[in-house]
Amino acid sequence: MITLEQLTLGYDRRTLLRDVSCTLEAGHLTALTGRNGTGKSTLLRAIAGLNRRYTGRILLDGHDARSLTPEQTARTLAFVNTERVRVTNMRCRDAVALGRAPYTGWTGRLSDADRDAISRALARTGMTDYADRKLDTLSDGECQRVMIARALAQDTPIILLDEPTSFLDLPNRYDLCSLLQRLARDEGKCILFSTHELDIALRLADDIMLLDPPGLHLMPAPQMRRSDILRRLFGPATPQ
Repeated sequence: MITLEQLTLGYDRRTLLRDVSCTLEAGHLTALTGRNGTGKSTLLRAIAGLNRRYTGRILLDGHDARSLTPEQTARTLAFVNTERVRVTNMRCRDAVALGRAPYTGWTGRLSDADRDAISRALARTGMTDYADRKLDTLSDGECQRVMIARALAQDTPIILLDEPTSFLDLPNRYDLCSLLQRLARDEGKCILFSTHELDIALRLADDIMLLDPPGLHLMPAPQMRRSDILRRLFGPATPQ
């Protein structure tokens, strides 16, 4: 669960959010959207602990994000960013194994429990048959699934993803968001992803978090679809 309490966030002299309070529930897939430049990545980075220039509080699974140590944060939250990972000669299995770093200690030695977590993460994302493939031989969609598998192997109650569909074609965008929907519901995780794909978000997400600086609107996707907020922000061509 993610809770924002009277959050005020911005950069330079620009305020993106002012005194915002809301809660994202466990077991829900939430799509973070808004017009370009409204601060989607800035908000995700603040929740992930990568940007602490805000006032108010961010609670991660009931704990104040500012009070968590890096190790505690890594066991609470996994973050998949927009970068395309193409490490030459790195196997998919080894990339997913990086998600176990919060549990292996300074030696990095994998236990049987770690290997089981890696195998489960590969299976949940449909990447078991790719375990020994090299990252630089995968398509963008396959590589993104590996990054999600790494986040699953990290075994956190919260997963954040910044524009996970940005390099994918339309069928793969839909497929990836369907995967996120299943993971949220089956694993009971709180998953928040930013997206420009409003039509896919309205069809597959449980909730929509819509940035409307300096405020935001959070509501179930069906309710958001019926509201006039989307029409006001995006115009008459809003998906129905």
